[in-house]
Amino acid sequence: MADYRTIKAEPLTNAIRAIVKAGGSSDREAELVSTNLVEANLRGHDSHGVGMIPRYVQSVTNGGLAVNQHVKIVLDTGPLLTLDGLTGYGQVIGHEAMELAAERAKRNGVCLVGLSNSHHIGRIGHWAEQCIDHGLVSIHFVNVISRPIVAPWGGSDARHGTNPFCVGIPRRGKDPIVLDFATSRIAQGKTRVAHNKGVELEPGTIIDNEGKPTVNPRYTVIPPHGAILPFGEHKGSGLALVCEILGGALSGGQVVKGPSDGKYNVLNGMLSIVIDPGKLGTGENLAREVESFVAWHTGSPPAPGVAKVKIAGDPERETKKKRLAEGIPVDPNTWQEILEAGKKFGLDQAAIEKIVG
Repeated sequence: MADYRTIKAEPLTNAIRAIVKAGGSSDREAELVSTNLVEANLRGHDSHGVGMIPRYVQSVTNGGLAVNQHVKIVLDTGPLLTLDGLTGYGQVIGHEAMELAAERAKRNGVCLVGLSNSHHIGRIGHWAEQCIDHGLVSIHFVNVISRPIVAPWGGSDARHGTNPFCVGIPRRGKDPIVLDFATSRIAQGKTRVAHNKGVELEPGTIIDNEGKPTVNPRYTVIPPHGAILPFGEHKGSGLALVCEILGGALSGGQVVKGPSDGKYNVLNGMLSIVIDPGKLGTGENLAREVESFVAWHTGSPPAPGVAKVKIAGDPERETKKKRLAEGIPVDPNTWQEILEAGKKFGLDQAAIEKIVG
């Protein structure tokens, strides 16, 4: 990693905040966007981190991302909430949507919220963690309106996005369970990271523009495009289908209907079910039974080469601890793209470099 630069979380956040603010965003918006992106890097999900800024800048420039938007309430019956993101920054829209949902879940016991038309909503685990902070369980189905990048099981070209699925479960006094994954073999952003690093992907991850297996990540980044394969064969593909329909259609938004319009905009739809275990009358039972099962689950003797059996969320917490101490590695191509993005908003390279030190 000799070519990488390692940047501490705080100065990196300051640099990203400055770029977003230079694009016309309010202080609050710039704060939510920058902290969200850096948090993704801290947790090891560089695909959803600061490397997204060049795409955001491009979307602001071409009108696909509207600055300083707030979530619009389309319908509110208490337990049912339908929201429109108005193509605003997903970091703002997602935050506001989950705060509304949490308030209603605590009042009514549950809130089912359909969110449509949000610009890239980022790492979905972030929204589960926000619900966890309120003591709530949450389930999220997400679709992606952009250039199709994932092939259906048995298909030979891209037909939908990476369509994440996520569940968050709080634990009393202990680290929560946060299951968060793309229904593709890997996230699209991870192929971008691999392309920028100049490294190959694992065999069986993607296909080229002719539907043939390849390990070259360029087929998901630059034309002619191929596709990422679904995880878990027909099972992952089936879950992606469900995420598309629930996250895209039931939420009140759109589903993928054909090829991209050629722009780099990314819109997300998300259907979230937010539950207050106390109001359900099962809070004590949940707290007790979660610990019983986690102890049983993690008590399995580790397989050869494995240090310990983990729960969903452990790898991210371990990575965050390490990166808070050592800094966040940023490859030179990604850093150059960030500098160029800042320039489009009127921030010169020297100004950004001065911020990160």
